[in-house]
Amino acid sequence: MRKDVRSGCPVNLSLEVLGDRWTLLVLRDVVFVGARHFRELLAGPERISSNILADRLASLVEHGLLVRSGNPEHRQKITYSLTEAAIQLVPLIVQLGSWGLRHLPVTDEYAARMRVLESGGPALWDEFMDELREEHIGPRARLRPSAGDPPVRSRMEAARLEALAAATG
Repeated sequence: MRKDVRSGCPVNLSLEVLGDRWTLLVLRDVVFVGARHFRELLAGPERISSNILADRLASLVEHGLLVRSGNPEHRQKITYSLTEAAIQLVPLIVQLGSWGLRHLPVTDEYAARMRVLESGGPALWDEFMDELREEHIGPRARLRPSAGDPPVRSRMEAARLEALAAATG
């Protein structure tokens, strides 16, 4: 165990890794938006600064939530992939988002993705996690065969675009 942690409590140790706002937002964009590169993550709606983003990406790699790999065609382009540990955070992030839907003044555009996941429940979360496993780890990482439905991220994006269109008239 690291010597600089406050205690061995599982909540504390989880917060040591995930406890600042930027870390969860970086994971959110990789998981739900499909951002895999530094510039894509930098373009998020919260406008993270490049030095904070670089620090959070390094921390997520260090803690085993992301894997960093180079692109042989473009030596400076790094691709970030989720690990199984990060994929298993999906239910926690959905629950956090569901709490926000109920208690905070969210906008329809951003709430739309979460409503798709919330209405689908744990079965849809499992399907989404398998899609993430296939995308980030490889086709053999799936725990179940594909349901054959449109991908969950596509359904979330369609809901977001529909909400955006409704808001703009």
